[in-house]
Amino acid sequence: MPQEKFKTLIGGQALIEGIYMRGPDKQSLVVRKPDGELESRVEPLRLIKDRFPILGFPFIRGVVNFGSSMVNGIKSLMTSASYLPEDEQEEPGPFGRWIEKHFGSEKLEQWLIYSAAVLGVIFAVALFALLPTFLVSLIRPIHDRIVLRNLLEGVMKVVVFVVYLALISRLPDIQRVFQYHGAEHKTIRCYEAKLPLTVENVKPMTRLHPRCGTSFLFVVIILSILIGSVIQTPNTLLRILCKLALLPVVVSVAYECNRLVGRYDNLLTRTLSAPGMWFQHLTTREPDESMIEVGIEALRLVIPDQEGADRW
Repeated sequence: MPQEKFKTLIGGQALIEGIYMRGPDKQSLVVRKPDGELESRVEPLRLIKDRFPILGFPFIRGVVNFGSSMVNGIKSLMTSASYLPEDEQEEPGPFGRWIEKHFGSEKLEQWLIYSAAVLGVIFAVALFALLPTFLVSLIRPIHDRIVLRNLLEGVMKVVVFVVYLALISRLPDIQRVFQYHGAEHKTIRCYEAKLPLTVENVKPMTRLHPRCGTSFLFVVIILSILIGSVIQTPNTLLRILCKLALLPVVVSVAYECNRLVGRYDNLLTRTLSAPGMWFQHLTTREPDESMIEVGIEALRLVIPDQEGADRW
C-alpha cells in the first residue's frame, strides 16, 4: 500500500449520506441525494481566531476548536438530513415552531444547531465522565480507597466507551455513516500519498487514520483518567464537580497531543495513536464506490490553490 508523502491539515466528518471536509481556507459539504445525484456546497472558512488571535494560542485553541467543530458538525449533519425524503425528516416540536413563527427559519436553524451542540456535550460528559464516577461510588467497600477508586473509574470509562461504540455500530443507519467515515479516511490517505484522486486509487487505502476524531475522543478519556487521578476527595459530588472543572484542561491537552501525532511520525506518536486507531475498527466501515465518489468530490473542493498550503 502506498505510504503517505506528506501530512495534510484537511480533515472531515461523515454525515447522513454525505461527507463534510474542512481545508485550510475552505469547507465543503457533499451529499448523495435520493435520486443518486451529488449536491455540493463550498464556502470560505471563517475562524474565530482570525478575529481574536489569542484564541489560537496553544492550550487555549483546543477548547475553542472543539466547540467550533461541534457546531460545524451538527450544522453539516442537519444540512445532509435535509436531503432525506420528506417522510424521513423530523418536524420541529412546539417550541421550534414558535421560534420559526416569530423569528423565522434562520433563527430556528441556529437554535437547533446550538441546542444540539449543548445537548451533545451534556450527553458525552454525562455518559463518559459522570456515569463512571457515579457507578463506582456505589461500591461502598472502596469508597475511601482513593487510588483503587480512581483506577476503577478509569476502567469504567473505557468500558462505557467501548460498549457505546459497539452498540451504535450495530444500527443500520449508523453503519452507513461509518462507511462514509471510511470513505473520508481513505480519500485523505490517497491524497497524502500524492496519488490521483480516483475511485481505483482510493479503494485499496486503509480506512484508519491517526488524526481521526475517534482517536481524539479516546485520548480525552485516557487523559481524563490520568488528570482525574489527582482528585483525592471521597465525596462523590465533589469528585463530579472537580471532574467538570478539569474538562477544559483535558480537552486542551488532548488537542495538543492530537496535533503532535498529526505532525510527526515516530515511535512515540505511533504509540500514542495506536489505541485510537484500534477503535476506528468500530467507527469505520469499508465504503462502496458511490461513497468514495462523495469523499473525492468533498476533498477536491477544499484543496488549496497553492500547493503545500495545507501541509501540516
